Amino acid sequence: MAEPDFWSNQDDAQRTLHEVKALRAWMDPYDKLETSLLSAQELHELLRESSDTDLEKELDGIIEGLDAEIDSFELKTLMRGEDDFRDAQVEISAGAGGTEAQDWASMLVRMYTRWAERRGFEIDLLDESAGEEAGIKGAVLEIRGQYAYGFLRAETGVHRLVRISPFDSAARRHTSFASVFVYPVVNEEINIEIRDEDLKIDVYRASGAGGQHVNKTSSAVRITHLPTNTVVASQQQRSQFKNKAQAMKMLKNKLYQAEVQRREQEKAALDSTKADVSFGSQIRSYVFQPYTMVNDHRTELKIPDVQKVMDGGIDPFITAYLKQSGGGVAVA
Repeated sequence: MAEPDFWSNQDDAQRTLHEVKALRAWMDPYDKLETSLLSAQELHELLRESSDTDLEKELDGIIEGLDAEIDSFELKTLMRGEDDFRDAQVEISAGAGGTEAQDWASMLVRMYTRWAERRGFEIDLLDESAGEEAGIKGAVLEIRGQYAYGFLRAETGVHRLVRISPFDSAARRHTSFASVFVYPVVNEEINIEIRDEDLKIDVYRASGAGGQHVNKTSSAVRITHLPTNTVVASQQQRSQFKNKAQAMKMLKNKLYQAEVQRREQEKAALDSTKADVSFGSQIRSYVFQPYTMVNDHRTELKIPDVQKVMDGGIDPFITAYLKQSGGGVAVA
């Protein structure tokens, strides 16, 4: 039986709008670079004629800014994936290890939240399942910003934590795991066909830290897509209607990504030199004791300041991954 096709082609008007936005996203930073370069050249010519301390400081500032703009533009040239321009949905799940792994999952939620805040991106917590004692069993974040998915797709994989567990009375060192998977957020320009008869919808009482609304009404919604056994849930809104709408959006994102992966796998079968990043692969280790080090096993980039990384400083890892993979999908 042929695989179901969950998405349809964009119509002409939507395609044209997308192309205009994509071109503008390239032209605006290019024009800014060109303007800065011309300003630097003009100041350089003036300084060749006569020395001026203020002009020298101004030129130094422009050159420093140019370095940052060039690095940013170079990184953007690696965003060649069909969905790189989209917003991102980040799904984080605690691995085996009980409370320690659940605490690690909550630490990763904070890390990606801080990264997004640093970039001025918008963040929404779409779903969260609290741990028994501390941390979380899992969470889903939506991060909205230019090329959010293009950056964050580099984070898909298993993240390993090594530290002395604060939950161990014997102060022993523990190794914990949490998985991260990143989906592109499907915009309205792509129509994914989902039939009502293919859905199983359950409602239940929201869980959380407390409050008047928690556990009083069945506002949380869980949707199962029966043909693919894909399950999504939303409980952050007070309204069952809003939670259902959010869950449907999450389902579309997952089905879209599943279809993209299916097509990539078909292509990979014809081109054995390209391989997908495996969801179950360990991509990075975060060591807190006996020394501090964050090591990306794909690029071998190591950063000793683990606290800076946990505060959202993951750009060096993302940049190294994108440069190594040439903007495509690298082997973990």
